[in-house]
Amino acid sequence: MSLPVTQGDKILQDARDYKGRPAERSRTGGWLSAAMILGVEACERLTTLGIAVNLVTYLTATMHLGNASAANTVTNFLGTSFMLCLLGGFVADTFLGRYLTIAIFATVQATGVTILTISTTTPSLRPPKCAPETGALCTPASGMQLLVLYLALYMTALGTGGLKSSVSGFGSDQFDESNKDERNQMTNFFNWFFFLISIGSLAAVTILVYIQDNLGRQWGYGICACAIVAGLVLFLSGTRKYRFKKLVGSPLTQIATVFVAAWKKRNLEWPADTSFLFDIDDAEAEGQKKKKQRLPHSKQFRIPPLWNSFLDRAAIKEPQMGNGTNGAVNKWQLSTLTDVEEVKLVVRMLPTWATTILFWTVYAQMTTFSVSQATTMDRHIGKSFEIPPASLTVFFVGGILLTVPIYDRIIVPIAAKILKNPQGLTPLQRIGVGLVLSILAMVAAALTELKRLHVARSHGLTNNPNAVIPLGVFWLVPQFLLVGAGEAFTYIGQLDFFLRECPKGMKTMSTGLFLSTLSLGFFLSSLLVSIVHKMTGDKKPWLADNLNQGKLYNFYWLLAILSAFNLGFYLVGAKWYVYKDKRLADEGIELEDTGPVCH
Repeated sequence: MSLPVTQGDKILQDARDYKGRPAERSRTGGWLSAAMILGVEACERLTTLGIAVNLVTYLTATMHLGNASAANTVTNFLGTSFMLCLLGGFVADTFLGRYLTIAIFATVQATGVTILTISTTTPSLRPPKCAPETGALCTPASGMQLLVLYLALYMTALGTGGLKSSVSGFGSDQFDESNKDERNQMTNFFNWFFFLISIGSLAAVTILVYIQDNLGRQWGYGICACAIVAGLVLFLSGTRKYRFKKLVGSPLTQIATVFVAAWKKRNLEWPADTSFLFDIDDAEAEGQKKKKQRLPHSKQFRIPPLWNSFLDRAAIKEPQMGNGTNGAVNKWQLSTLTDVEEVKLVVRMLPTWATTILFWTVYAQMTTFSVSQATTMDRHIGKSFEIPPASLTVFFVGGILLTVPIYDRIIVPIAAKILKNPQGLTPLQRIGVGLVLSILAMVAAALTELKRLHVARSHGLTNNPNAVIPLGVFWLVPQFLLVGAGEAFTYIGQLDFFLRECPKGMKTMSTGLFLSTLSLGFFLSSLLVSIVHKMTGDKKPWLADNLNQGKLYNFYWLLAILSAFNLGFYLVGAKWYVYKDKRLADEGIELEDTGPVCH
């Protein structure tokens, strides 16, 4: 891919340069600015995944945590990273702007990774090595050692969340959507964005993991620290070239104002005609500028009618408000009907949102227990080279990279003919395929674990947690490939669904809804591990510190069963859902097209 050149010297009225002046097209924005932003994102991906993908082996082998505790630490770290994206997005949209948010949180992430690197080089910050020849138990990490480790991890998570929430949005700000050439360049920007994410992922699961396992954690984490600092320096060096957009406020504020206004007027008498509800046309008459397309009042909300009438109350204008001519309407007391309908659009998506969480719980097992399985198996290629256990994740990334072209070249033409849809599968159908693949992945994982335990017992290795079981590690490849293929369907399907269905005035919600499913999926994994570990006890544990004495396959079967039930609920919700454009078309309304809106 070649980088196009932005042309023209027109003044942009909706963008400012670093001094607050109207931005000039020829001197600001475009591909040079976008490339610097892409650089910091590639470094962030390399750093975060370079830590997360191999963290479980560090926690068990060096910090001497149990398998369940180590798995929960990893999933809590990743879950917090994605959940803090919501905080970062709110801060960026409401207070700091995207540039300052990226700069500040990249600094926080660099600090966290630096502390993590120091903890790996300082003997007092990690427990002594095990001495299996003496028969003594390994000394677990002390409270102070864990405190320093968790400080480093959660400072890294905070930095990741704030940085990730704003990078794609700030990159798209460098292109003028009203200009056809720059709008096309924005599409190329997102192609490069996902390309560099993939490159960072591959480098993390191959080169960095190998360095960590063979040269030492201090070298691997030190490279991560240098990478994010280099990304930050590159980002700051482009300050004079960036275009800055005015703060637009967080869509969470609009949702809050609708619910608060509706609650305040919960006891008011309902108007005889819904045409009396306050809407955009009334706001224009009171001197407020029209900022969005008017949406019709929904006749059937398709969820319990109480919610329909409750939310509509936010648009009831109380008599004491008068007619008002100065446009000073308190949004916490009165919302337009269009604002209410936009919130309803978000509420309609919640069943789909909720039933995609479990997919990311399955995904979480690829960075925790699947890596633990790999540590016990024969990982040799030839006589000398041994695959690092965390590098099995390369098959996960490979599953994604293989599925995308197969979908575009094979599945889309076939589905287009059968389903009469030129795009092949709809977003909801793509998500459904991803959920089915996640079930198959857990079935494959359970069967592989049964095979692994059978080989361990037949060779008398059950009581030796450090023994290498004579079973090739490539038996784990199917579960990695299936989850990778599932992510290709689910990830793209979710993004497409949330981008398409979110109101134009609340587009940042699309990213927020998507990232929250990842976060909650990781947290749900931690919850399930804790519950299972507590209920199965120490006598017959499913998630034993010695996997050869555990029943990890039962945990995989549990996830497969839960995923099957979840798929059933998802299919019910998907059949119930009506896409926004079809619902509005039935009302005789065509959506206004203002060009792509990407965040």
